[in-house]
Amino acid sequence: MHCSATRLATLSASWFLLLAAIASASLCCGCSRGAHADAAQRPKPREPETLKAAVISVESADWPTIVRTQGSLIADEMTIVGAKVAGRVREVKFDLGDAVQSGEVLAAIDQDDFRLQVLLAEAQLLQSRAALGLAPNDPLESLNPESAPPVREAKALWDETRARVARVRQLQLYARNTVTQEEVDQAIAAEGAAEAKHAAAINAVREKIAQISVRASELSVTKQRLEDTVVHAPFDGLVQERHVAHGSFVQIGDPLYTLVRTGTVRFRGTMPERHAHRMAMGQQVVLKLEGVNESRIARITRISPAVEEMSRSLAFEAVVDNQTGELRAGMFGEAEVVVDPAAQSIIIPHSAILEFAGAEKVWKIIDGTSKEQVVRTARHGDRGVEIIDGLKPGDLILADAVQGRVARIEPIFQQPPVVNAGSAEPAELIGGEETDAASELITPASSRRGHGVSR
Repeated sequence: MHCSATRLATLSASWFLLLAAIASASLCCGCSRGAHADAAQRPKPREPETLKAAVISVESADWPTIVRTQGSLIADEMTIVGAKVAGRVREVKFDLGDAVQSGEVLAAIDQDDFRLQVLLAEAQLLQSRAALGLAPNDPLESLNPESAPPVREAKALWDETRARVARVRQLQLYARNTVTQEEVDQAIAAEGAAEAKHAAAINAVREKIAQISVRASELSVTKQRLEDTVVHAPFDGLVQERHVAHGSFVQIGDPLYTLVRTGTVRFRGTMPERHAHRMAMGQQVVLKLEGVNESRIARITRISPAVEEMSRSLAFEAVVDNQTGELRAGMFGEAEVVVDPAAQSIIIPHSAILEFAGAEKVWKIIDGTSKEQVVRTARHGDRGVEIIDGLKPGDLILADAVQGRVARIEPIFQQPPVVNAGSAEPAELIGGEETDAASELITPASSRRGHGVSR
């Protein structure tokens, strides 16, 4: 009985172990089939599509460094023609906008009083000449003071006293007691007085000769004042303003006309202090004037030697030809100063840039696949956009950013944009005052606010 129980227990354990082994094997087979099924259902990674697109090789190109500033035109010459003598205006010949020639009569002042002054000066001169025995046409240099009548008279008296002194001394020597010592002394004194009168007569004549010169100068002054009653134009120009009318009384220095010469005009602008060291004589300036369709090309001809303390800017001028008279003094203008015509930058076409959410991107080709690349731009011009960060020479980018996406690129190479070294692309808009240094390299958003670019 005991042996039967033991045999039954052993048989039960054996069956239990067999069932456990079968269950374990079934479970392992199920797991293996599930793993293979999951592996069969997992998607394989998809290869990027192939895109045939135009590709540009990034290269450096000539891109002149330009600074933009503002200013206005001024006349080549401007003068206020004033009165040189006081009097009543008798004649006014020109008015606003009239063209005048150099030397042409602008106005005239009444001459009656000045003619009388000339007559008086002439009479006084004749009087001085007559006092010395000079005829009106005799040259003053021909007059010898010794031959003047007053001098000859004094010379005769002096000769007489000298002769008397000689006779008195002979009598005193050969005929004693005929003359007294007192008579001798009187004769000698008379001779000294006669000699002094002769010298005084010579001085008086010389004084009268000098007086003749004074009278002649006074006559010249009065004649000049008579000529100054007629006011002439100092140069060829235009009347900008007439200050007097017929019958007005003017004092010396009162303005009569304002004249301007505009055959050539000068553009006067200012350059911020931080760019002052880049200014040089002869630099090209492209002028865009208000109301004038075509730009004007000029050269810098004058640069101020000092920076203005209030505005911290440097004044400069450029001469502009105006033979046609189209330009007017005071016109507002914008100047683009080419401070570095040989500068180079990376330039790409506008179509290669995509702007989204304030960021600018290009599609750069890396290992044959196009990928987005963030870039920083500066100047935007008709010929392209300047890249200052994100690209380097030799990089490949898509020519049309709109077509860009992640793909294998089958390239169609295009030539990079050609930039004329002398073209005037937008630069830094100064407007007479300095801008913050951080705004010198601008984005399209800041460009729309009117800031410019500087290298």
